[in-house]
Amino acid sequence: MFNFTGSNFLQSGLAWIVVVCCLFLFNEVTRRNKWAGFFGFFVLPLLLTGLWFTVLRDSTYTDWFHLFKVYSSTAGCIGFWLIRHYEKKDKDTKKVTWRLSATKFAMWFPPFILAVNILEAVIKDFEIGFTYFGVHSGPLMGEAVGVMGGSWNFMNGIAGLLNIIAITGWVGISIRNKTKKDSSKDMLWPDMLWFWIIAYDIWNFAYTYNAIPTHSFYAGLALLIAPTLCAFTLGKGAWLQHRAQTLAIWCMFAQTFATFQDGSRFTVESTYNSTIYTIISLLALLVNIAVVCYMIYKVIKTKRNPYKSELYIDNKQYQQIKALAE
Repeated sequence: MFNFTGSNFLQSGLAWIVVVCCLFLFNEVTRRNKWAGFFGFFVLPLLLTGLWFTVLRDSTYTDWFHLFKVYSSTAGCIGFWLIRHYEKKDKDTKKVTWRLSATKFAMWFPPFILAVNILEAVIKDFEIGFTYFGVHSGPLMGEAVGVMGGSWNFMNGIAGLLNIIAITGWVGISIRNKTKKDSSKDMLWPDMLWFWIIAYDIWNFAYTYNAIPTHSFYAGLALLIAPTLCAFTLGKGAWLQHRAQTLAIWCMFAQTFATFQDGSRFTVESTYNSTIYTIISLLALLVNIAVVCYMIYKVIKTKRNPYKSELYIDNKQYQQIKALAE
């Protein structure tokens, strides 16, 4: 799957662990501290943008794919921060009179930004499949070693579309109740349960392996494990928020230190084995078919519209997450 030729396995392995830990820690700091989150997603991107288009313009990524990814993930973080924290208070009593999180319009933003990011990756998978079917592209902008197209791109593209279809229950998005142990005000999505998250992770890893193979060791495995680990431990129910925040900071890091994944001693390349490509993307397709089938089964059984109401309300994990909300 991965080719460590020319790269020290121990160094790369340790770097991978450091990446996971740093992403997890950054997410913890920015989710628990309101103003750390403001700096991380409002101020820092502005400062770094100035560097990317001036001092670092000859070494950073300037193709549409990388720029769209960094700014769309940051836009998601900004939107989620506002949903969690933006409110109005009475001047005299200091009581909250209005919250953005209480508006129906705001609840459309999380599924929209999520679907857009998945769709962007789906388009990239299809683009590679059509352009480089059966051939190795050679060096590309943002992928120094290049990509190899094949049937796997189309299988995984379909898996991504199914993953979008299986996004349910966004009307139930709510804010985590502040406690002494956790004052994060996380954006909870009770209907987004473990099976959808795992299906997303498998699809997204297959996508990174297909489209940015040299980056998939870090931008695939490490970047997916960090938010999933947080969602299943300290920050239950807020996977999308964790995913957006870790994705945004990783994209900022990758833009600033582009050679970390391309041409450094930590670079890990793909083996470009067509069998491995096929197995990973087929697995992604089958898992997402299973999730959609389960969604359809629940729709038929409960007669609930998954796009107008929450679908998995009888699920124990759903109930545990719902209990954390305000």
